[in-house]
Amino acid sequence: MAILSQREHLGFDSTIQSDSAALHTLSANLIAHCPSLRLMRDPTRGGLATTLNELASQSGVGMLLDEQAVPVQPAVRAACELLGLDPFYIANEGKLVAICAPEHADSALAALRAHPLGREAARIGHVVADAHGFVRAKTRFGGERLLDWLNGENLPRIC
Repeated sequence: MAILSQREHLGFDSTIQSDSAALHTLSANLIAHCPSLRLMRDPTRGGLATTLNELASQSGVGMLLDEQAVPVQPAVRAACELLGLDPFYIANEGKLVAICAPEHADSALAALRAHPLGREAARIGHVVADAHGFVRAKTRFGGERLLDWLNGENLPRIC
């Protein structure tokens, strides 16, 4: 949203800061403290939803997220609502998706939160058995929604 607001000269009341960052030290900290780490992925292209759809498809599983657990800055959420965009499909630089065994999730979170770039790390969902590879999110209203593959061009296109 920071890039989109600059490129399109959108004037928001609050400044949206770029979250771009080198994640090598954060990743090293996670690897050192999480023996069951299965994978890590950068959700730059297509955002969180596209990244999780890729992972579910490649792994032959589904994903179930808790929509409220996904950390989205209030200014970003407001800008997305104003522009009719879903924050789950917005590109992210300086973030990572990590999957580990459930019994190590708390230690993985602690390792991430101990690093300055991981202060807002959150357990946002879990892997589920699903032959179709669907990625779903529990909504704030108690229902579920399908987080389908990105349809069209991802915005903003970073790289």
